[in-house]
Amino acid sequence: MMSNPLKGLKVLEFTHAVMGPCTGLMLADMGADVVHVEPIQGDSTRRLQGFGTGYFWFYNRNKKSLAIDLKSKEGLELIYDLVKEYDIVVENFGPGTMDRLGLGYEKLSSLNKGLIYCALKGFLSGPYEKRHAMDEVVQMMGGLAYMTGREGDPLRAGTSVIDITGGMFGYIGILQALYEREKTGEGGFVKSALFETCAFLMGQHMAYASQIDYQIPPMPSRVSAWSIYKVFDTKDANKVFVGIISEKHWLRLCEVFDWEDWKNDARLATNNKRIDEREWFIPALEDRFKQFTKSEIIDKCDKGHIPFAPISRPEDLFEDEQLNKGGSLMEVDMGDGKMTKLPKFPLEYKGTRVEKRLDPPKIGEHTTEVLAELNLSEDAISDMVAKGIIKTQES
Repeated sequence: MMSNPLKGLKVLEFTHAVMGPCTGLMLADMGADVVHVEPIQGDSTRRLQGFGTGYFWFYNRNKKSLAIDLKSKEGLELIYDLVKEYDIVVENFGPGTMDRLGLGYEKLSSLNKGLIYCALKGFLSGPYEKRHAMDEVVQMMGGLAYMTGREGDPLRAGTSVIDITGGMFGYIGILQALYEREKTGEGGFVKSALFETCAFLMGQHMAYASQIDYQIPPMPSRVSAWSIYKVFDTKDANKVFVGIISEKHWLRLCEVFDWEDWKNDARLATNNKRIDEREWFIPALEDRFKQFTKSEIIDKCDKGHIPFAPISRPEDLFEDEQLNKGGSLMEVDMGDGKMTKLPKFPLEYKGTRVEKRLDPPKIGEHTTEVLAELNLSEDAISDMVAKGIIKTQES
């Protein structure tokens, strides 16, 4: 079992969709007591369809649900009382929303000087900071979509990579603030944002652009530094990626595929020579790979310790040998009693992995438990349920 290094920390999470819930997930998986604050009708993310269908169920394990009407005076007072006893607030609502609700940093930090407040936004401070943004928006304006798609056809990445990475930076910022609080006793304001996260990921390409006098090509059009670094078709109509990034790899490739003619061909003796011969060499290599099935290519590359990858779909990961035998998947209730395997926090700590403590919560599943910290009577809780201020699992 994971040692739960953040056990004892208490977090109020005012989030939806991906970025904020991702930060909260990391805190929760590492042992923090994370309370997901949602409306009494439930977080709207629960009802998303299409590509958003899995958001709530992946990003909200190991959390509790407090269902409360934040627009009511009574609901707001409950949050104020809870904040006095909590360590961290995480929020990712639109610019100004938390301030309008009376839940901004200035207000909540006045109630608890040790509070660490993490705001996850579209933009950091600057001319754009009041704009609304989404993952796809900043992928377009931050250069990622251009780099991912083919020439003239910008394409967003195949997952919420900026939301997730921005959430990770939020988590890192919280850990920094916790470290400083140990020395000063004071909390602080942490802000992470989508656009600047995307710009950070583009940093290597910006550095590249500063050193050339031509326009950087998108990834599908790039000239690789390696002579063999691409996806190949197979005999059984599948595809396999193979990358040869050293001369040892090249020699082993020739050996495991029994290509003695190429192993002894002076034209192909080095990576740069193979690049010079690409016009005939790559088509010839494609023809040779087509003589083998996907499994044959994988087996040979694995035997030769050559970098390779099958072209997998998300559903293929459920049965992946490394993920299953390596203990990287956990069983999660998808809200209807149906269990599925989902990825754990991708980190080993002291030789252990994260385990599930709680399934993604039902709406208001922990409202009574959380409010019990305020020593409210059963009658008081029942009265607030009747008034629509809170929702409990029973109501």
